Order: sequence, then C-alpha cells, then structure tokens
Amino acid sequence: MPGRSTARFSVRLAVMAIVAASFVACSAPRDPITVDEGTIDVENQTSREWRNVVVRVNDHFAGGVPVLAAGGHLNAPLSQFQTSFGQRFDRGRQSVFKVEVTATDTEGKPVTLTWGQDQPKK
Repeated sequence: MPGRSTARFSVRLAVMAIVAASFVACSAPRDPITVDEGTIDVENQTSREWRNVVVRVNDHFAGGVPVLAAGGHLNAPLSQFQTSFGQRFDRGRQSVFKVEVTATDTEGKPVTLTWGQDQPKK
C-alpha cells in the first residue's frame, strides 16, 4: 500500500523537524564577545545600532568603529589594537585576559559588554 509508507515518511519527517527545532531552541545563546586565533569578534545582538564603539583589550589596547549595525559583527585581529602611545598588542608576549566594549545605542543609552576579568594584583 503506497499510502501507508507515505504517511510513515511524513510522520518521520515531522518528528525529525521537531527534534531539530528543539536542539536549536535549547542551545545556549552565543557570547557577544569571542576571542579566538588572534582575533576578537564582537556581535551586536540587539535590535539597535551602536555608535562610537570602543573595544579595549587588557585595559590598555584599544580599537573600534564609528557604527556597528544591529546584528552586525566587528571582527579584528589583536595586532590592530594599540595603546595611546602607539604600541600594538603582541600575541607572542601577551595573552588576552579581558575585553571591554563600550558604545551608545540609537536611543542614547550606554552599552557595555565584558569578556574575561581583571588580572589579580601582585
């Protein structure tokens, strides 16, 4: 009976779709700041554009962009971040322990994101 096998296939397909949807729904949200392979990625996970975006690495090295669209990504190599004296981040000599992102959204509200933590005082 061809109708019976088609119905079974439809039921199996529906069950697989429900299982796949539950995996997507239950997965943890992505971190808005990721540090990987010498790059920093900042994702604007809000519905508003961010302006005057500043990314600060280890409290001393900074970079940024004037605008980050809603849902947009800022992806930059660590070597592009520099101090106010022009010293660039050197992965061979340093590791990232903290990233802080500051910006202002389109309503004028401050945006602050932090990854990692302060180094313990010696």
